[in-house]
Parts: sequence; structure tokens; C-alpha cells
Amino acid sequence: MYLGLFFAPMILLFAISGALQTFRLQEAGGYGGQPPTWIVWLASVHKDQGPPRAPRAERPKAAGPAVASEKPERRPASDAKRPSPLPLKIFVALLSIALAASTVLGVMIALSIKSGRRVSLTLLALGTVVPIMLLWI
Repeated sequence: MYLGLFFAPMILLFAISGALQTFRLQEAGGYGGQPPTWIVWLASVHKDQGPPRAPRAERPKAAGPAVASEKPERRPASDAKRPSPLPLKIFVALLSIALAASTVLGVMIALSIKSGRRVSLTLLALGTVVPIMLLWI
């Protein structure tokens, strides 16, 4: 119970950010332009274990004649039609919702035990503060 309380805030964060990333909502131009800053931040913590960084400037390419080493785009060996990823994306989103709901339910059950409520609240607070501190180290 105590481990679950300590890790509950991060489980919720990863469940929510994972669901958002399944649909690539953190990418610019994916669904209607620039994504909201909070989605980009969550995705960065999830994928890069840190806050978002400014994009690197691209190095200028050397001027001169066209380089023959540039490879043309590769096409798949077979042009077979791939199955739609949408059913799996929906399943992953439902999985994320179920994980978040079961985590919240577990926290509610733990907090309903009056004799250990102070310890439970302390562990929830620590489970929130410690990862935030580790992000900035």
C-alpha cells in the first residue's frame, strides 16, 4: 500500500501522458497546429525524463555541387497494405484510463483507512515532490 501511494502521482502522470502520446498529440501539426504547452511538457517528461528543451538549430549544409551520396527515399519492399493502427491506439487509450482509474481508486481506499491517513498523505506528497525535484537536478 505504501509503495503504491508513493508512486501513484507518477503512475497517473505516465498513464495520462502515454495516452496523449499514443495519438501523437504532442507533435506540432499533428492535430490542428501547435499542441498545448502542457501536453508538450508531459510528453517531454515521459519520453526524455526532463522538461522540454529548445529545439537545436540545424547545421547549414555545405554549399557546392549536389552531393551524390544523398540517398533517395526508401520504399518498403512490399507495398502490402498495413493494418490500421487505430484499434490498438484505442485499446492503449482505454488501458491508460483503466490504469489511472485504478490508481485513483487505490489512493481513495488507502485514504479511507483512518489509522494510516497521515502516513498516506505524507507518501502522496513525497511521491509528488521527489520526482519534481529530480526533474530539476
